[in-house]
Parts: sequence; structure tokens; C-alpha cells
Amino acid sequence: MDPFVAVLMGGTSSERSVSLSSGHACAEGLAKAGYRVARVEVRDDIAEKLLQIRPSVVFNALHGTGGEDGAVQGLLENLGIPYTHSGVMASALAMHKINAKHVAAAHGVPVAESIVVSAADASASHVMQLPYVLKPVADGSSCGVHIVRSGEAPPQLAANEAESADVMAERYVPGRELTCAVLGGKALGIIEIVPKDGAWYDFSAKYEIGGSRHICPAVLPPDIEEKILRYSEIAHRAIGCRGVTRSDFRHDPDTGELIWLEINTQPGMTPISLLPEIAAHHGITFENLVSWIIEDASLRR
Repeated sequence: MDPFVAVLMGGTSSERSVSLSSGHACAEGLAKAGYRVARVEVRDDIAEKLLQIRPSVVFNALHGTGGEDGAVQGLLENLGIPYTHSGVMASALAMHKINAKHVAAAHGVPVAESIVVSAADASASHVMQLPYVLKPVADGSSCGVHIVRSGEAPPQLAANEAESADVMAERYVPGRELTCAVLGGKALGIIEIVPKDGAWYDFSAKYEIGGSRHICPAVLPPDIEEKILRYSEIAHRAIGCRGVTRSDFRHDPDTGELIWLEINTQPGMTPISLLPEIAAHHGITFENLVSWIIEDASLRR
């Protein structure tokens, strides 16, 4: 019997709209690939919904807190429903940016200096030498990110701007924005993202049509390309990830510096997302990509 796939989408995080777009795209791709599919919009009653429809496997298309941090993964383990992407521990670790950086750095992956401070302290005064970046400790899609440049005052952070009262301050690394997809532990390819009008890669650059230009494959010096591919695989393995991930980097051509920023255990699957674009360049159709992800699903990930 063909697997009955429940595609989880939506959720209650700041990335709800992105998840809905990813989820509908994945559901459509799985249906075209021949799977029986139920689109499940996630709210507080997700356990009851899953018990009612009884899928044989879950495709996790959630982003952000609740869906990417180990919470829904733990629920699916308790319900005994195989699921896609990374498991409980790896999801929780990858979502916590500072802890993920500690693990990656311990395995030889280069990271930028960073500290965790309260949102109140970050609003009151500069918490590290300019320029630097303030990011929520556990959030994604560039939500709540502030680049604090030389000569600027500290940003006034709202208490609920990040989904945590703490934020990460990280040394700003100038240069090129690069991301590398990993499929089943093997690096697949690298894209360079060039935001429109010289802006940084914020939410609108990621998800609005025309918000950025993608260069696939990225044109890089051979040694930098090799390092990005290798560091992406190391981070995927060291953090304990499964299925697909995407590692983000900054490369400064003037100094040669290459910095790993973070790993995404639930890469976007919207029509303009990076992972499907990298896969397509390597001859993997969207239907084949989502089919591979669902065939890789399991428990105890």
C-alpha cells in the first residue's frame, strides 16, 4: 500500500507564512509523485488531528519554534509516526544558534565570535565592537535580525521581537552570502545569494519574488568551494542531522575569511527556495526531492 503522507505546515512561529508556502508546495509535489497526501495545518490540536487521520508517515514542513526545535519531533516519536528531517536532539541543537556554533567549532568549522546577551542590554548599549549582528538565539528566516554598523546607535529591541528574551551578538562578517545544501550527509551544491539593491538577505529578500538574485552554482575559488562543501558535511554530521539540511556561510573575498553562520534543519521548500534550486541544478526534480525526503523518514532520528 502506498504511504499515506501527512504534510505538517503552518504552526504558530514567526515563520508561519513561509511554512504554509513550503507545505503546500511539498504536498503538491508528493501528490504528483503518486503519494496519498493530507495537508495538515498545525495548531494546538495537532496530536488529535494526527490520531484522527492516522498517516503512515509525516512530512515536516514546519519552520521555526515548535516545528524546527525538537518539539513536534518529540510528539511524533511519542505517537510512533515516522517523520522527515532531523530528530529531536539535532533539531533542538541546530535551532539554538550559539550551541550549534560551539559544536561546529569543536569539529573545526570556522565561526565568528559571538556572545549571548539580554534584549534589554543589547538595547541599552553596544555589547561588542562595531560592526556586529544581533540575532534571536533560536529563530529563523532572518526574523528579528539587526545589523549594527559603525556609527549607529544600539537598536531598540522590543521585548517580544525575538521569540526569546536573549539575543546573540555576533561579529559582522562582510562579503558574499553563500549557502550549501546537504542531502543524506553528502554536500550537493552551493548557491550565492545577491540581495536586491545591495541590501542584506532579510525576510523580504528571501521570500519575495525578485527580492534577491541566485547564482547557482556559485562561482568560487576552488579552495573556498571545497571548504564550504566539507564544512557543510561536518556540521550536518557533528550536530547529528538527518535528511536534508542547508548551511549558511559568509566569505570575504578581500581577506579570504570564510565563516559558517548556522545550519537549517528544515530548509525552505517554497517556489523560490534555495534547496530545490540547488537540487534542480543537479538534475533532481522537485517531485524526486520530496520523494527522497519522504522515503528517508523514520523514527528515532
